Amino acid sequence: MRRIRYSVAMSLDGFIAGPNGEADWITMEPDFDFGALFSQFDTVLVGRKTFQVMAASGRGQMPGMKTVVLSRTLRQADYADVQIVAENPLETVAALRAEEGKDIWLLGGGVLFRSLAEEGLVDTVEVSIVPTILGAGIALAPLPTRRIGLTLTGQRIYNSGLVSLEYSVARS
Repeated sequence: MRRIRYSVAMSLDGFIAGPNGEADWITMEPDFDFGALFSQFDTVLVGRKTFQVMAASGRGQMPGMKTVVLSRTLRQADYADVQIVAENPLETVAALRAEEGKDIWLLGGGVLFRSLAEEGLVDTVEVSIVPTILGAGIALAPLPTRRIGLTLTGQRIYNSGLVSLEYSVARS
């Protein structure tokens, strides 16, 4: 079964984006191998808000990956190059996991992460902590969130101060 991996950058105070969704605070770490990371996925799973930020910047799709957007308000007819899922999102995500292929990248979207993790549909949480304090923004897992147990499975510290942590999600 394919894994769903929540791979995201986060400020030291727990935000994955600024108050207006901005990501200009995320520094590019020269030793971080983005090519190796991207090669592990063939599907990107995003929520409406994250997708709209991606689409507005001209990056509604990731090269070589299928993009699946969970949204009750976006219309498939407006986005021919991505799959919009408006109904039965949990069933759709479970079906994606059961398909053959590489892992699925849960990209951004703290609310989407929280809802999928609470349903047991997230396998790993991979957080790169950027040495910045934002003071406000979009939280990694917005409240209310039930307790989700994690087990550290990997870590790396970069010279820039970036810290990457990888956790498996504990199954109850």
